Amino acid sequence: MAQVNIRIDDNLKERADELFEELGLNMTTAFTMFVKAAVRQRGIPFEVTLDPFYSERNMHVLEESIRDADAGRLTERELIED
Repeated sequence: MAQVNIRIDDNLKERADELFEELGLNMTTAFTMFVKAAVRQRGIPFEVTLDPFYSERNMHVLEESIRDADAGRLTERELIED
């Protein structure tokens, strides 16, 4: 049997341990379930998406708004509303 070592944020691990305990699992069992599902589905067994806030289009709008604000082309109200 292979051994896998991973690094994870302490707080995230603690929260995961609590959840898995409630489910009657431990970290090893939960990770094994994840890997088996990934192999069976031939991919990550849940949807992986990007935060739309960081989309290329939105970043362009934000950069443009910053330039307008720096140049004094936006009022205080427009900055708050946008």
